[in-house]
Amino acid sequence: MQDAIEMGFSLPNTENFSAFFENIKSGHQTMLLSLTTVLRRLKGMALYRRRKSDLLEVALFVMEELERHGQLHGYKTMHLKCIQKGLQVTQETVRILLQLLDPEGVAFRRSKRLRRRLYRNPGPNYMWHIDSYDKLKPYGICINAAIDGFSRNIIWIKAYWTNSNPRIIAGYFMEEVEKLGGCPARVRCDVGTENVYLEQMQRFLRYDHVDEFARDCFIYGSSNHNQRIESWWSYLRKQHAQFWMNLFQQLKEENEFSGDLLDKSLVQFFFMNIIQNELNEVADLWNMHRIRRCRNAIAPNGRPLLM
Repeated sequence: MQDAIEMGFSLPNTENFSAFFENIKSGHQTMLLSLTTVLRRLKGMALYRRRKSDLLEVALFVMEELERHGQLHGYKTMHLKCIQKGLQVTQETVRILLQLLDPEGVAFRRSKRLRRRLYRNPGPNYMWHIDSYDKLKPYGICINAAIDGFSRNIIWIKAYWTNSNPRIIAGYFMEEVEKLGGCPARVRCDVGTENVYLEQMQRFLRYDHVDEFARDCFIYGSSNHNQRIESWWSYLRKQHAQFWMNLFQQLKEENEFSGDLLDKSLVQFFFMNIIQNELNEVADLWNMHRIRRCRNAIAPNGRPLLM
């Protein structure tokens, strides 16, 4: 009985439901139930034909979803979320609402492009991004660099026998602070013991400041969130580091490099200054090149050294 009634709810209108009820009666002569009795049973089982939800209520729900990860959903997924929320609405209505409320997102999905987070930085020296590059570390060459988030100017790039000593990293930082006569408003680094002294110096230098970021002037985060410097590492590899990676790998394949302390010391003795000079050239070349205007970004365009 209950299965038959639930099947009737899949019919599109009340007239069809009445006809469905008559068919049940004609097919089951022993079923002595009137329409009134069936409706009473429906009420007792909390079964009823739901009416369409108010359009404003649906629109408000869709707007709330668009403020969260729901902005990545197409109209079919959004329609399913509406149903799960208890809203009765058609897919076509949800599709039209998405076109009205999020036309940019619809265009992105139509072109099958990812909606990436835009990097925002109010000005030069607002945030320095600091990170270490370990592609040459197996051969004894450890690189550390800092980039200005606004201008993308390379503040320093250093090759040394370690990039894990907090005194070394803090020394790079203080050298640039002394040159500039000031410190950045904020610094972003990866989580690690190599940055603990740098953090203490940054907080000390900003201690007497009264702006909103004076107490939040240092940020620890994962590498994939430190996007400015992580993006620049790909440029460094294409323009410089890959050559040395190939060279040292060849030495390793020819059994000329075993990776022990002696071999690393020899690499450092013969190649460290050469690599540092080349890194300076790469940084100077980058700082003087012109960054083109990007249609999908809000970062400034121009030469990093001049911004």
